[in-house]
Amino acid sequence: MFKSMKSDIRAVFDNDPAARSMFEVVFTYSGLHAIWAHRVAHRFYRWRRFTIARVISQASRFFTGIEIHPGATIGSRLFIDHGMGVVIGETCEIGDDVVIYQGVTLGGTGKEKGKRHPTIGNNVVVGSGAKILGSITIGDQCNIGSNSVVLKQVPPNSTVVGIPGQIVRQHGRKVDRLSHQMPDPSHDAICELQRQVRELQAELERTRRGGFEEPPRAAGNAERCK
Repeated sequence: MFKSMKSDIRAVFDNDPAARSMFEVVFTYSGLHAIWAHRVAHRFYRWRRFTIARVISQASRFFTGIEIHPGATIGSRLFIDHGMGVVIGETCEIGDDVVIYQGVTLGGTGKEKGKRHPTIGNNVVVGSGAKILGSITIGDQCNIGSNSVVLKQVPPNSTVVGIPGQIVRQHGRKVDRLSHQMPDPSHDAICELQRQVRELQAELERTRRGGFEEPPRAAGNAERCK
């Protein structure tokens, strides 16, 4: 118990350059208080003392602004910076050396039973306001950009940004967002509009020229939407 508390404190000093003293960290860091309260609540949860666990969880939420369900599994050296508005769901699993900033939601997508919250690997950084939803896995060494909405699996060593989340870097190299497997409804809608515009241009050309000449193809980004 005391060993894990020491590692939690060390994680604060490792990740926050504003941390100046042990006294300051222990008594003023709400993220640290929320993690310690969760460890107690999680123990009661495993003992099937669900009501006591939820009471501890809600008391921690009241004082820290961070809501961690007592059923969530948290690894070593989690650091929650600032933390206000962070929500971590019941079946969420978080690995070691993870950094979470304010406003992050690790939640579900509906009322399904069983595993319905994300699994976060080791050494992951989740930026402010990011939402990771559903029973998906975020691989080790990943970075989730601020305000991203992640709905699909993310392989290790990736950087994800946008709504919906798109992988923009893997293993230190840039990734072509248009060719990646993760869906992008905005891009699909733009491509559909471009296709319709090309058809209308072709129809206008055929009408103007009497249908005897092949209309020119639209240039620019249209080629990327084939």
